[in-house]
Amino acid sequence: MTEQMELIIFEIISTGGTAKGLAYEALAAAENGDFEEAEKLLKEADEALNQAHKVQTDIIQAEARGENTEVSVLFVHAQDHLMTAIEARNLIEKMIKMYKIIDTKLANLK
Repeated sequence: MTEQMELIIFEIISTGGTAKGLAYEALAAAENGDFEEAEKLLKEADEALNQAHKVQTDIIQAEARGENTEVSVLFVHAQDHLMTAIEARNLIEKMIKMYKIIDTKLANLK
């Protein structure tokens, strides 16, 4: 594996991890009723995911051009890491929506 490929792999892992962390911070903000902060953090998570996705797309496009992409366990791990970050972000977005609904219904009971 080339050093450049290792850097690409670690960028995917890093930005995916950043996105997942931001999504969980958004969930914590929503749990505390700070929906504005939750939305801000989800947008930051999206920016990190977009960055990781661009790197991933560059690899796919290079392979489509005929450039050989070495698939290693580390590369597969990076792909798994990114996919779980995307899934966590999407699920957390739904959970935040549920918190908003619950918050609104509780406010109406008062």
